[in-house]
Formats: sequence, C-alpha cells, structure tokens
Amino acid sequence: MEYPDIKANIEEIRQRLEHISGGRTKLLAATKTVDPDRIAYAVNECGVKYIGENRVQELLEKYDRIKDLPCEIHFIGTLQKNKVKYIIDKVSLIHSVDSISLAEQIGREAVKRGLVMNVLCEVNIGYEPSKSGFLPEEVPAAFDKMLQIDGIRPLGLMTMAPICENKEDYSEFFNKTYRLFIDNSVKKIDNRYEPILSMGMSDSFEAAARCGSGMVRIGSAIFGQRIKK
Repeated sequence: MEYPDIKANIEEIRQRLEHISGGRTKLLAATKTVDPDRIAYAVNECGVKYIGENRVQELLEKYDRIKDLPCEIHFIGTLQKNKVKYIIDKVSLIHSVDSISLAEQIGREAVKRGLVMNVLCEVNIGYEPSKSGFLPEEVPAAFDKMLQIDGIRPLGLMTMAPICENKEDYSEFFNKTYRLFIDNSVKKIDNRYEPILSMGMSDSFEAAARCGSGMVRIGSAIFGQRIKK
C-alpha cells in the first residue's frame, strides 16, 4: 500500500533539516500508535533509518513485524526498571535513562545477555515537575557515574523541552542542553563512538537542529495526529 502523505512529509522534513544543518541532524521516526505497515513504508520506501517506540507493550506487540526492517529500533519513552528485560535485546539505543538506578538495571540485564546497551542520559532541561530526567546541574555527576556501569555505553544526552507557544523560545532550552552535551558527552566518551544529542520533536525540530541536535524524534509531522488507544 502506498502512503503518499508519509512520503511527502518525510521529504519536506529532510529538506528543512538539510537547509538548517546540512544533513548533520538525523531523522528518527517516532512510531507510537503507528501500525507496522506504515512503519515499513517509511523505512522501505522513504529510507528512514531510525524508528523509536515509546511503550514497552506496544513495541512487543509490533516487534515480529518490524524486527527485520533495515533500520535501527530505539526506545524513546519512559522506561520502568521491571520492563528493561523485555526490550534489552530488541533495541539498539535507549534514549530515556532518567536515573542511575535505571542505568544500573539496564546494565545488569545487558550483562546477563552478553550485550552492551547504548544509552542516553535524559535531561529535564526545563525543571518541570511533571517530567523525569536529571536536572542540568546533576548531569555531570550522573554521566560520570553512568560511564562506570558495566553493560551500558553512554553516548550522549536526550531532552524534551517545555512546550513553547513561540517556536523560537525552544532555542533557550536547546542551547543549554547543547552546552551540557559538549561539556559531558563529547569530552568524556570513547572517541571510537559518535556522541549523540537527541532533542527536538514535531513542533520544535527546526529550533533543535539550529542548536546542534544530532537526532530529532518526529512522529505526528510524519504520520499525522496519533490515534489514541
């Protein structure tokens, strides 16, 4: 089945990213509530290289139909420690490590399976009580601690900026995260691995790309408004 809207949306987003960052910013398709047929179309027909799931149960339900697609599967949503074991061998990067205890649990499960899991340290850059993640001043110590945990490979930072009515206001939060990223990830990780800064979503990806984001997580701007289950 053809999905011309998906193709047109992806082409437009890529053009905008190319104009802003010269192709430096990678596109991840956030596939929450998106059925496997549309995911497969985005990957096979539109060349999407990264997809991200938000919920463990939904990932497990889709996994058999997406596991052989020529793309990386990332986990980008809130992850409970007791659910780590279900996805540890199914994803290549976990964006949302919001506590040392979660990082340790990921490490334990990875070691059990002889794996090293790539992870990002989640930053609550807007000091929002409703969001998880390390506060900006906690990031240096947290990242140093994560570097010492067996079974994980910290590659950078992820953030979700507060919702801004004026899109230009996102730059304040993304610039702060970028500075944290440079001071922690880029200077501290093994130079054999590419540092990753994951920030920017459908309503903010252009501001994120201008501020140095290496990966934007875009759902509704590709697939349309989510269908609530």
